[in-house]
Amino acid sequence: MPPALKALLAQLAGCLLALGAARSGLLPAGLWPLVAVQAVGAAGAAIALRSAPWWRWIHLGFIPLVVGALQLGIAPGWYLAAFVAFALVYWSSFRTQVPLFLSNPQTAAAVAELLPRDYPPRLLDLGSGTGALLRPLARLRPDCRCEGIEAAPAPYLLSCLLSRRQPNIALARGDFWKLPWADYDLVYAFLSPVPMAEVWRKATEELRPGSLLVSNSFPIEGVTPDAVIEVPDRRRTRLYLYRPAGPAPKLRTTAWAPRPAA
Repeated sequence: MPPALKALLAQLAGCLLALGAARSGLLPAGLWPLVAVQAVGAAGAAIALRSAPWWRWIHLGFIPLVVGALQLGIAPGWYLAAFVAFALVYWSSFRTQVPLFLSNPQTAAAVAELLPRDYPPRLLDLGSGTGALLRPLARLRPDCRCEGIEAAPAPYLLSCLLSRRQPNIALARGDFWKLPWADYDLVYAFLSPVPMAEVWRKATEELRPGSLLVSNSFPIEGVTPDAVIEVPDRRRTRLYLYRPAGPAPKLRTTAWAPRPAA
């Protein structure tokens, strides 16, 4: 069942529970007891529908925030502006379940060490956001062609603006599922647990021997990584390294030597 449909059903279930509780006389007088029952009911329904864990918190806060905002008497135009802003930033996140995650410079430095050094490599950042990975990486490895693809308009435009003076960065707006991955030495993904199985399928079908798939924070379920790197940053970021098509032929070696996965 699509996540959006699960969310709708959970909210409807919460409304029905609140309505039933109000008609039975079990609730004290006032609006907020009704709102609280609806929120708890929606969160419980999300758990029953096996929605992702973060949906519980969304359901707990959705109706209380709506009611609170209505009581503040905010002009409707502000709601429209907020909706447009969120749509430009998150775009299709409701469908893909991939939020906007930003990589830090320490992660970029770790990825730079994974790139081949005996020839100019090519890297693809899936969902490149504001270019937070590509900009420091392009400075560290000026010989690398750093490519990114992003669907959301606002992060894409910001990334173009911030990287306009870095000639080894190439950016595109679109769907990375429709882009061939065969020509890349390293594909980087900082997505969410939801699409990783499909990422693995596409990587095994398209990446050539020796190419590396790097997943920031989210391992591929059921697949043992070739190596795991812990980045020395505040959140102790983990990079999961996979070679979907196996090692490179002997005539095309790289400087990277993986250590056993933890």
